[in-house]
Amino acid sequence: MSSAASPSGEAELNDPWVALEPGADPAERLRMLRRAHETFTAAGTVQRPVRPVVADSWRRSARAGVGPDGTASVELTDGDLGAYRAEHPLARVMPLFRELMGTFAADGEHLLAVCDAHGRLLWVEGHATTRRQAGLMNFVPGARWAETAVGTNAPGTAVAVDRPVQVFAAEHFIRRVQPWTCAAAPVHDPRTGRVLGAVDITGGNGLAHPHSLGFVQAVARAAESQLALLLPARPATDTPELTALGRDEAQLTLRGRRIRLSRRHSEILVLLSRHPEGLSGDELLCALYEDESVTPVTLRAELARLRRVLGPGLLDSRPYRLTVPVESDVAVVERRLESGAVTGAATRYAGPLLPASQAPAVVRLRRRLADGLRTALIARRDPDLLADWAHAPWGEEDLEVWRALAAVRPTPAVRSRLAALESELGVPDRRRATWLQRPLS
Repeated sequence: MSSAASPSGEAELNDPWVALEPGADPAERLRMLRRAHETFTAAGTVQRPVRPVVADSWRRSARAGVGPDGTASVELTDGDLGAYRAEHPLARVMPLFRELMGTFAADGEHLLAVCDAHGRLLWVEGHATTRRQAGLMNFVPGARWAETAVGTNAPGTAVAVDRPVQVFAAEHFIRRVQPWTCAAAPVHDPRTGRVLGAVDITGGNGLAHPHSLGFVQAVARAAESQLALLLPARPATDTPELTALGRDEAQLTLRGRRIRLSRRHSEILVLLSRHPEGLSGDELLCALYEDESVTPVTLRAELARLRRVLGPGLLDSRPYRLTVPVESDVAVVERRLESGAVTGAATRYAGPLLPASQAPAVVRLRRRLADGLRTALIARRDPDLLADWAHAPWGEEDLEVWRALAAVRPTPAVRSRLAALESELGVPDRRRATWLQRPLS
């Protein structure tokens, strides 16, 4: 690859995901990046030669309330860390990571690191001296290196954008991390496609070469291939799974098939999954329709169409009920909240339940679930969990959460956003932000 000159005379990268192209002067690029970083932290504006992927990450970091002088916090220690690692799917491919990257890390005085989907480091291995140096900035197993916690960094940003990322020196958002360079790639569950975490190589500026990014990406793909062999295939008799959070049209996984449901069928299945004893026609009419003029004939027609979609044997009548238990993401969040597992509940919460639905029973359930989770987050006072909620689309105007975040992480960016939000709403002591009173689309 070669560098192209910009109108200002500065080098631009042909591949914006590569931190430093061959032939570039690392020292000169580092000087320009440091100036750009100081300008951003002082004025909030991004200047050349910051790559778009880094600029976007800096903005997300600032919105999350991350300060340039912050540090990572350790969330998992001792027995908790060991138990979590043992059960994590990436434990199955750690031997592969060590085989492919261990010698490279040790000989090059680098570190091999693996994080989960929330940016928590599970393993950090490699050169002993480098490990001790990394420990001074809490780059250690159990520490949370999510972008919302410590700003731009390769493992956290790779998980956030779901693609391989290389971060060079002063591209890191936190100053104490800027002596380091890292490259990371996300690893996906081969069955579902969801992000399991990321594999990372961290060390000095020598890792800014494009080959480092290609290397770590190849390792991630090898891990996914290995997982495809190691993870058991889901049997066709698995419990049906309903996914309805954060989407207007629910998805049902049934007998190995993924079925995208219509909006009305989504509402019906959400309600029937919560009532294994069944619902009468009149109960379903009241739960689904605001308009009292809707007739039972209309409902029966919808249920007949749903029965054809699901296939024989799953939907029964008199009363209307599902013939087998159906697991749903709504039920998972509710169970975790009831058991006090707030972090787990927040992790599984992908957004409001069927946001566009106007069905009275769905609206009530949507509000109850969101209100219960946000109340638990406010009570927990965890700045990272609050920041994740506040910066999600459904939390951008949640005044109570922004106030809670400002109380535990009173950075200038958070205080500024809170002041703007209070001004927009016009009622600083309002008990509910407007997103709870209107359907989301």
